[in-house]
Amino acid sequence: MNESQSNIVALVQGGYFVLTGIWPIVSINTFQMVTGKKTDLWLVKTVALLVAVIGAVLLWAGATGNVTGQTAALAMGSALTLTIIDVYYVWRRVIAPIYLADAAVELVLVAGWAAALMLR
Repeated sequence: MNESQSNIVALVQGGYFVLTGIWPIVSINTFQMVTGKKTDLWLVKTVALLVAVIGAVLLWAGATGNVTGQTAALAMGSALTLTIIDVYYVWRRVIAPIYLADAAVELVLVAGWAAALMLR
């Protein structure tokens, strides 16, 4: 794995995950204004905190230059999982199309990890 590139991708994804993860915690009202009304706010906040924790660990790994294969797997796996959820539930008309913007960001992150892994 290209160490410097993997550190950068970890920092970018970590920052994105922390910001998007704490948003519903800090202001559930603005989050719902953008993403649509939610019925189970406890679930939104649970997922948000899990995403924020993943982001914090990625920031830590990237900042300390400690990005391992396991770190990359967690990062790529979580990004791909969120992409699948976004696309599937937008397609099923359960969540708003704005979630496709998140899916696009997640795919860019996965591409960044793939590039870092290929440049080893």
